[in-house]
Amino acid sequence: MRAFTDARGADTEDELWIVEHPPVYTLGLGADPAHVLNAHGIPLVQTDRGGEVTYHGPGQVVAYLLLDLKRGRGGRMYARELVHAIEEAVIDTLAAYNLAGERKAGAPGIYIADGPWQGAKIAALGLKVRASGCTYHGLALNVDMDLAPFGWINPCGYAGLRTVDMKTLGVTVPLAEAQAALTEHLLKRLKG
Repeated sequence: MRAFTDARGADTEDELWIVEHPPVYTLGLGADPAHVLNAHGIPLVQTDRGGEVTYHGPGQVVAYLLLDLKRGRGGRMYARELVHAIEEAVIDTLAAYNLAGERKAGAPGIYIADGPWQGAKIAALGLKVRASGCTYHGLALNVDMDLAPFGWINPCGYAGLRTVDMKTLGVTVPLAEAQAALTEHLLKRLKG
């Protein structure tokens, strides 16, 4: 992502990378390593994104947004607008599976809005926006994964923050389908 962004020119097309990672903990620029309670042998990677510590692993959709905000939505897009568009795309994706997601003020990402899992985090967000207006990193949506590694950290720096995936909420969907749905909703929201 950094190499792609370093090599960008004024005419470089924006890209959206949809991936699935092997188990890894990533630490954002402001992360406190004490929030990793016991890594259980899972690799720990320092990144240059915003945010605290999170877990990536099989069964999770990870979307990296390599964008030039100077060209966003027919003109300049600001980082706050981008975060809002990303969060709306996740909410739209969840709604397509009859799940209600919501934002929490001061806590980027998406949380479950109702039911027994109300307040649990289902999607994490962490971006890097360079002074040039180019972005990388992105978001992670929990689809069907082993949630135990989230219990070995303070997710996003919050002790006791519950995390959940779509399967635990009763939605069994192939990862490829969830990847396609999230991609569709991201593209719609980013086009405005």
